[in-house]
Amino acid sequence: MEIRAELLAESRAELVELLRSEIEGDGPITFARFMGLALTHPEYGYYLSQNARAGFAGDFLTGPETHSIFGQTLARQVAECWDRLGNPTSFIVREEGAGSGTLARDIIDGLCEERPDVLAALRYELSDVNASRVAQGLDALTLAGDGDLVADASDEPFTGVLLANELLDAFPVHRLVIRNDEPREVYVTWHDGWFADEEGPLSDDALAAPLAGLELFEGQRLEVSPAAWEWANEIGGKLERGYAILIDYGYPAEQLYSPTERPDGTLRTYSQHLVGDDPYRRVGMQDMTAHIDFTAVACAAETGGCDILGLTSQAYFFAGLGIEELLLRLQTSGADLPDYLNARQTIMHLLDPRALGRFHVLVLGKDVSGEPPLRGLSFSLQ
Repeated sequence: MEIRAELLAESRAELVELLRSEIEGDGPITFARFMGLALTHPEYGYYLSQNARAGFAGDFLTGPETHSIFGQTLARQVAECWDRLGNPTSFIVREEGAGSGTLARDIIDGLCEERPDVLAALRYELSDVNASRVAQGLDALTLAGDGDLVADASDEPFTGVLLANELLDAFPVHRLVIRNDEPREVYVTWHDGWFADEEGPLSDDALAAPLAGLELFEGQRLEVSPAAWEWANEIGGKLERGYAILIDYGYPAEQLYSPTERPDGTLRTYSQHLVGDDPYRRVGMQDMTAHIDFTAVACAAETGGCDILGLTSQAYFFAGLGIEELLLRLQTSGADLPDYLNARQTIMHLLDPRALGRFHVLVLGKDVSGEPPLRGLSFSLQ
């Protein structure tokens, strides 16, 4: 059967052919397989593209792209972590999903402004699925005079802070649907010249584990991400001693899988700053994300050797770090009016529980004390 030309024209043709051939040869595939290839195929995946992904010229905005005050505030938490570790002479900040280094630049600038003593110990490591993005970031930071502070991420366990801002939401998910009080899996098949859903039994019984004890309704759709759990489980092996700060949109399981609030799940697509819900459009040419199950992620990290230090909202996290003080300092420092107004607008979004403030921040630790709480956990959720 011929491929539907109008859908192929907006997609990455090579990726469509690869997926179609796999489905026709081996049968329907899990959505996690489809999503993983669409986003991270080494040749055709969306995240491996040379086109801009994040930023005003890309398809979506993350906190660091809105204004540098995001990273400058986070620098305060990084500095406190260094203090709580006893001011080690070797202190690594490893950012996973670092892209081209926007957040790295702003954190380093924030440390230069408020805590230059940290810089003598700091090595900021960038890690990303797209190696060319990391190279661009390292080049830009070197040109800015920070080349001696930054490096490509190594695989060695380290003492310091692991950062992940809006990373976990892009890990592949399995799509499930509730039928007769039991979860069924939604697979990807090829039908009528294009990709389509097909329900079947779970590809792995472990997919149902996060749903145990929850009240779910007939026809409810939801997503689970073993890939995110596996990544969280590995944090304890990456940290010799230190902290992990995970910032993302999501909820504890009971809220995330609420049939009244999110009956159709949370899978969304992003293209040119427009939000959609059809993953079979613009295959390989659009972003796909799903909300994080912070209960499952925290449990996986704990199993991997980390302690759970706290879970809070992004609004509470940045309020605890004194982001409004930084805005006041920007105002009194003689910053130009457009930059000040942009910073103020960013803070309003970061603190607004209906906007970026609803994001959650999970803080983990290894071989560190959780008392007293870190500044960012001054207002912690249950």
